[in-house]
Amino acid sequence: MKRADVAELFYITPVANLKSIVKLGILSNKRADKVAHVSVAMPEVQDRRRPKKIPGAGDLHDYVNLYFDAHNPMLSRRRDQNAQICILRVSTSVLDIKGVVISDQNAASDYAKFSDVESGLASLDKDVLYARYWTHPDPYEQMKHGSIKCAEVLVPNHVPSEMVHGVIVVSEDVKNDVLLLSISLPVTVDSGIFF
Repeated sequence: MKRADVAELFYITPVANLKSIVKLGILSNKRADKVAHVSVAMPEVQDRRRPKKIPGAGDLHDYVNLYFDAHNPMLSRRRDQNAQICILRVSTSVLDIKGVVISDQNAASDYAKFSDVESGLASLDKDVLYARYWTHPDPYEQMKHGSIKCAEVLVPNHVPSEMVHGVIVVSEDVKNDVLLLSISLPVTVDSGIFF
C-alpha cells in the first residue's frame, strides 16, 4: 500500500470525550488515565495491550491507536454503543510525527509486526485492509482478516487536536448530541460505517 492510498485515519471514542479531545488532543492510554474520560476499550483487549512493548520503542499504552478503516471488528464489537460513540477523522499528517509506528494488524495480536511508516505501509495490502467484510468460511482466515482490518497507526503520546478534522456519527440524534457540545468540528452522519 502507498501513502496516497490512505485518505484519512480514524479514532473510535465516546461522544462524552469530544470536549476534552478538542482541548487536549487524542491521548495515549497512559496519558488518558490522568484525565477524566469514558473508555470504549474492551477490558480483555486492554489486558493484552498493557504489558506489550513495541520492539525498539515504548509500551503500547504510550501510543494513540488510529485505524486505517473504521469499519472494523472493534467498531462491530461496540455496535450496542452506537448512540454513545463516534469516529474521529484524523489527518494523515500524523504519519509525519516522529516515532510513529505501523502495526500490520491489531497491535494486541501475538503476530503483529511493528514497522516505521514507510515499511509499515508497504507491508499492508489495501484490498484486504479496506475490504468491506472480513468473514470467511475458514474460521482461521476470518480471524486473520479481522486482525488485519484492525491494523493501526501508533502515534507516540498524543495526536494534536488540530489534526482531528471531523466527527462521524451513526444518526441525526447522535449528531444533535455532538452539536450540543458546541465543538468546532464538522459532524457527518454515516450509518454505513457503523454496524
